[in-house]
Amino acid sequence: MTATRQSVQCISPAGLHRMSYKEWGDPQNSKVLICVHGVTRVADDFDALAQALQDEYRVICPDVVGRGQSDFLPNPQLYQIPQYVSDMVTLLARLDAQTVDWFGTSMGGLIGLILASMKQNPVRKLILNDVGPSLNFDGLKRIGELISQDVRFDTFAQGAQFIREVSASFGPHSEAQWDKLARDVLKQNGDGKWVRHYDLNLAVPVKATTLETAAFAEKMLWAAYDAMSCETLLVRGSESDLLSVETAQQMQVRGPRARLVEIAGVGHAPTFVHADQIAIAKDFLLN
Repeated sequence: MTATRQSVQCISPAGLHRMSYKEWGDPQNSKVLICVHGVTRVADDFDALAQALQDEYRVICPDVVGRGQSDFLPNPQLYQIPQYVSDMVTLLARLDAQTVDWFGTSMGGLIGLILASMKQNPVRKLILNDVGPSLNFDGLKRIGELISQDVRFDTFAQGAQFIREVSASFGPHSEAQWDKLARDVLKQNGDGKWVRHYDLNLAVPVKATTLETAAFAEKMLWAAYDAMSCETLLVRGSESDLLSVETAQQMQVRGPRARLVEIAGVGHAPTFVHADQIAIAKDFLLN
């Protein structure tokens, strides 16, 4: 079975916008899995995982606003977790699911964390892929600089090589896998140049982060994590520069007391396109 593309209308202080999402599996299946990508990625990242789980789940993979086939926001200051959580609540209303399981990579994990901390939330199981309440400040700044680069390429091959270089922390992949990882996030603009498939203004709030604002956000995220009660799996790339060993250890004894799995030879973040990584998710979600 292949995915279908749909969209849902969401609201922000700047007005209405459309969020696109991919849906896999039986739309009548009451067992729903939401998969949400990292800050510069898209719904297509989860194609392999969704195909592996579509017989068990109705799998929903959104393009978070500002990325992929979703609308861009006129006010870049809105590209922050509260807006993303609001959009996901709208998506959940569309799906009319009583409970959901959640797989979140990096930013997608933070969205799920906040949602799962709220009273009367529908999250049953949560996978946090290389993310937690404490984020390495230098890692955040690295990501902010990467997001803001206005790179344009004459050929797809040049763009694909760039994506491969900046995504080296994803770990080893086959040539076909690298090609897909690039095709998912590159598009041709009106001038025929290959560019990345997101609003460069995503970098505005990230680059505005200071040590003080990061410390405040960390405090709020730990409070949210401590309020969670759903069964939680924490996946950490052993070479991650965003999720520290110390934070992962704290997450095992606080809040929902996450179960930890480390993936060797990978930084930020595991892609879950490999069979052994998909098996980790399946084992947690289906048992």
